[in-house]
Amino acid sequence: MPDFTDPICAIDTAPAPNALRSSPETILINAPYAPSLIGFRGPLIEELVGRGHTVHVSAPQIGSKTASALHAIGAIPHEIRLDRTGTNGVNDVRYFLDMRRLMKEISPGLVLNYAIKPNIWGSLAAKTLGISSASLVTGVGRAFDAAPGMMPRIVRAFARLLYRAATDANEIVIFQNPDDRDDFVAQGWLADAAKARLVHGSGVDMDHYAPVPLAKVPVFLMIARLIVSKGVRDYGEAVSLLLGQGSKARFLLAGFADGGPGAIAPDEIARWQAAGLEYLGPLDDVRPAIAQASVFVLPSRREGTPRSTLEAMAMGRPVITSAAPGCRQTVEDGVNGLLIPPSDMAALAAAMRQLIDAPELRVAMGKRSLQICRDRFDVRLVNRDMLRHLRLG
Repeated sequence: MPDFTDPICAIDTAPAPNALRSSPETILINAPYAPSLIGFRGPLIEELVGRGHTVHVSAPQIGSKTASALHAIGAIPHEIRLDRTGTNGVNDVRYFLDMRRLMKEISPGLVLNYAIKPNIWGSLAAKTLGISSASLVTGVGRAFDAAPGMMPRIVRAFARLLYRAATDANEIVIFQNPDDRDDFVAQGWLADAAKARLVHGSGVDMDHYAPVPLAKVPVFLMIARLIVSKGVRDYGEAVSLLLGQGSKARFLLAGFADGGPGAIAPDEIARWQAAGLEYLGPLDDVRPAIAQASVFVLPSRREGTPRSTLEAMAMGRPVITSAAPGCRQTVEDGVNGLLIPPSDMAALAAAMRQLIDAPELRVAMGKRSLQICRDRFDVRLVNRDMLRHLRLG
């Protein structure tokens, strides 16, 4: 195994001892959110189609725009009912049964799932039909959420039991950072550590997210779902503090409201806007916002590997992020950005203040972000490793 003491780890190259049995002609990819099939998995789907595989995909609420985009890259979309953030067991069982019916209909040779509910229910459905499956752990979600109360504890305990059953069903389990892998093994959610493989996140299209000269004035940007665990509240409060102290920097926030646990209330956004934060709303294309920025910020409590950070790095932006699993794999502290303790608003404000006063440092860090992204996070490199782990490359 590689040495994972470096915060930006190397990727293992040894073949999985229990790798998938053959190279299937038909592949089913199960997603929790339809647009992610294009935004996060589009290049992988195109690569699989180009290699001669028939690729089916499933997700809830596939609109006509996403369906057209999927058809354009050669995928066959299937809309399936899924309550992505809910805890209603009836809905989850319905998703499992719908998934099983879909698998019986298309007879895939391999099922690839990502995110917690597809990983669990897609893997278990595949097992009941004797179909090979693999899970991609893109983050641990509420399985690691430390929210207090009886119901959150029950949800966590149940999710962990189900995840153990799902990884028992998988032939391989792919992680996006070594912390998630190590936690799954240590907690017994992955009983067979030999199944674990690593990739550098979802990768980023370096051509699509091309570098843009860094803005000379200090402009900070955060892009995330509007939930507490992403660090949105820490960012909003830090921005309010800096602006209250007379800072002339600009502070931007983009992202869509999330109805799940920990959602940021609209009145909080309004209060930060009143202090001077610029809320851009949800964005179909984040590149113009990144082009405006001179520093990208993501003070998340935990990630798989944050795609938004990779997009900013590909465009040559320095990054302030938390020293949390997944986040710290993207930044070499003091080299291409700054690492701060998770959930530390004061440290975040101090880091932003440091870069406000250091234009030359912002430029140097931005250049290093671009180089690190090219070397480690280019989607072509990530997909090469994915296909090798899946025995498709």
